[in-house]
Amino acid sequence: MVVSDIQNFSIVRNKARAYFCYLFSKNIPNRLPSLSSEMVMPRLLDIKADLENCEGVYLLDNRGVQVSPTYTSKEQVDEDAGKIRADRAYYYRAAREERCTITDPYPSLITGELSVTASQPIFSERGDLKYVACLDMPFDEVLKIGHMNTYDTFFAKIFKYAYSGFAFSLIAVAMLLFLGGLQTFFVKEITVTHLVIDDLFTATILLTLSLAIFDLAKTIIEEEVLGQSKEQKISGPHKTMVKFLGSIIIALSIEALMLVFKFAITDPEKLLYSLFIISGVAVLLISLAVYIRFTKQKIES
Repeated sequence: MVVSDIQNFSIVRNKARAYFCYLFSKNIPNRLPSLSSEMVMPRLLDIKADLENCEGVYLLDNRGVQVSPTYTSKEQVDEDAGKIRADRAYYYRAAREERCTITDPYPSLITGELSVTASQPIFSERGDLKYVACLDMPFDEVLKIGHMNTYDTFFAKIFKYAYSGFAFSLIAVAMLLFLGGLQTFFVKEITVTHLVIDDLFTATILLTLSLAIFDLAKTIIEEEVLGQSKEQKISGPHKTMVKFLGSIIIALSIEALMLVFKFAITDPEKLLYSLFIISGVAVLLISLAVYIRFTKQKIES
């Protein structure tokens, strides 16, 4: 599992929960007189039969004690009956929220792989909590269920390949600029004894642009292709935007600094032009700070 899987789970979680809620509400009786485990378990087993890769189903009472065996895909684990599950998220969240819930991914005791448990509270005729029906599903299957009947997976692959193509194209451009910057040292014969300011600035501009473009390509590969995440408060395209604008600000800052030195040496009357670039960098920096602030507020809300 990689970070992108957790991100995908957070995106499809509501879809997956809605799917399990539909299965529970369609198959399991609720708020009926004389409700018993004998009435619930056959329906819960029907849901398990409909889900090809279901790891197991079981029933808890209103105190979180398991009142049925665990029915896995291979066997019936009778010794699980009587175990206390009151400290498990699939029990206390369903009991507290009084609605169908799904847990975060956790290592399964049945398979040892990551699993997600969907749980449904079952109430008596008077509205008192009677049982909690639980259903364990592999984490990968929950991701697939979240994408069920949508084009999310198909387009996600297309976008991933497209981002890969753009990123490697940008790397190729960055390498050309880098080689052009290095070539300037040999073509113009830039050395300590033969130092021409214009030639030095040309090499600096090429190398700076190369660094900025390469940094952007690196960010695209990390976030859009590999699914890695280094920012916790900013997500998705916002991170790429912040990284891209940051690279532009750094590149313009370097260029402004170089122009200050160049005009100070060759033509002091043109120092005003470098001030315009510095002012533009300041505006970009302030705009980026405002963008980050409002983006964080939107995500946190």
